[in-house]
Amino acid sequence: MRQRKAEAWAKWRGLVGEQSQSGQSVAGFCSERGLRSGQFFAWKKRLREAEAAKFVAVEVAPVREAKWPAPVMHSGAIELRLGRGRSIVVERGFDPHHLRALLLVLEAEA
Repeated sequence: MRQRKAEAWAKWRGLVGEQSQSGQSVAGFCSERGLRSGQFFAWKKRLREAEAAKFVAVEVAPVREAKWPAPVMHSGAIELRLGRGRSIVVERGFDPHHLRALLLVLEAEA
């Protein structure tokens, strides 16, 4: 059940992001995709409220020899180190909506 909930949130994050980047009105976007605009607006509000409620503490520390492997060096990239030894390297120009959706799925697996 938790997986389906994570997939629904990821789906709607993607749709809301796609609509905002499309330049289309919500009505036009929803009509083109067979979505109900009321449902779209409800999800848009839910996502906005969830995003406003989140706060992630970030600590910048020098890289030391520890349990983590050396960071991947990319010009202008950010490396996010997750649990279980996983990491994500985010390059310049990334799509923040896709990153949010990916993190949501990874959190659901934790």
